[in-house]
Amino acid sequence: MTLTETDGDDRIVRESGIDARIALIVQPVLRGAGFRLVRVRLSGQHGLTLQVMAEREDGTMTVEDCEEVSRAISPALDVDDPIEKAYHLEVSSPGIDRPLVRKSDFTTWAGHLIKMETSVMITDRKRFKGKIAEADDDGILLERDKAAYGEEPTVRIPYDAIAEAHLVLTDDLIREALSKDNRARKDAKKHRGDNDDAADETEIEK
Repeated sequence: MTLTETDGDDRIVRESGIDARIALIVQPVLRGAGFRLVRVRLSGQHGLTLQVMAEREDGTMTVEDCEEVSRAISPALDVDDPIEKAYHLEVSSPGIDRPLVRKSDFTTWAGHLIKMETSVMITDRKRFKGKIAEADDDGILLERDKAAYGEEPTVRIPYDAIAEAHLVLTDDLIREALSKDNRARKDAKKHRGDNDDAADETEIEK
């Protein structure tokens, strides 16, 4: 089974099998709590571990947010009980070297180095490493990190061929990620302050 339910965004890399079933359970809960799903992965390392990767719409995800998500999705998982054995639930942020699962992710992180695996052969290979040179509605133009002899320096990869992709940790990525995070947190703080002011004014008028 592959997750096909639309979630109101532009996800292109989706779960399959048991991961897809779990995603269908937690996705509406996350959306209702103001978060969006990045990835679900059930692994057998150190016993069964269910990793739910999520973030707010502005891309931020604090420790408190992770705790909130854990409290929100645990009852839904208990009711549907998609995993037969005992497991450990791990809620996390995408991190700086985050997976890229939406079209908008490739646009947001254009110019940065990524590793990617495709579901079909493209120019005689399935694994790629390079910088996102362009990202449009149909796919990306990847500037190869180290083109082999005879290979073109760039390769165009359609979104529907991408099986997995994630950012590669570099100094430039760390600087930009921290800058984006700081701006998002400032905007969120400002927005909360505006809401608080509006609430105070309403209270006074009463």
